[in-house]
Amino acid sequence: MTLPHLPELGLGGGPLGNYLRPISDRQAREVVDAAWESGIRYFDTAPYYGLGLAERRLGAALRERPRSEYVLSTKVGRLIRPGPGGPGIFAVADDRHAVWDFSRDGVLRSLEESLERLGTGHVDILLVHDPDRHWPQALDEAFATLADLRAQGVVKAIGVGMNQPAMLADFVRNADPDVLLAANQCTLLRRTAFDELLPLCAERGIPVVAASLFHRGLLAGPPADPPPEVRPILDACAAFGVPVAGAAMRFPLRHPAVRSILIGAHTPAQVLANVADFRTPVPEGLWAAL
Repeated sequence: MTLPHLPELGLGGGPLGNYLRPISDRQAREVVDAAWESGIRYFDTAPYYGLGLAERRLGAALRERPRSEYVLSTKVGRLIRPGPGGPGIFAVADDRHAVWDFSRDGVLRSLEESLERLGTGHVDILLVHDPDRHWPQALDEAFATLADLRAQGVVKAIGVGMNQPAMLADFVRNADPDVLLAANQCTLLRRTAFDELLPLCAERGIPVVAASLFHRGLLAGPPADPPPEVRPILDACAAFGVPVAGAAMRFPLRHPAVRSILIGAHTPAQVLANVADFRTPVPEGLWAAL
């Protein structure tokens, strides 16, 4: 199988799972509808996002869309189980929790449960999710299971998604991922992926999806009281008449290894604003200033 075409812009599913604050089912549907109407055809989610909620909401919103017209990715590494355990960063009821599981059986169960929540027969891309403390098992069991699923044609492409570049680079050296998802690593404020990971991926022809570009909203728009490290970015963008969110989204795509970026949104208005900012031309002078 081969990696499906990845558009430059995709929708990340974290906010659909009540990341940091709750939204209603209707609002989640409106977010996905706004993304679709804006031309977005790449949707990423995970069991962990809202402890299953994001997958259910995304699946419901996409159910009547032609399945061949969009790319869908989800992740493995956590199983969602009933019982209290702390919702953490997601504003959901404390009646279920995530259990780490990078075993072969855990991966197969995770995929089966994700397909049920999404209400679809297949996902296009399957990623090992946040294997930071589980390197041996994530490589030898989880990724090996994903490779078997790819060979069987169950999924088109496989990879790893996490927020630290060193282990992503280790997967590149020790496995054969089709794609990587690098969160909070190639942004205007945090550029750790540029040192080793992105050059390595460019050399080996492995495309990277960049996510978590706004630093919890600091770069989504001018904050009321920006921290010192953000002020020079805001000043430079203002001097060139470019929205800071537009620069934040366009920045990682300047590297040849980065194929796509993911944006998250709690409201349809945020989707429309981000898409408009993404389409704003960025002059070369701004990159030099930044």
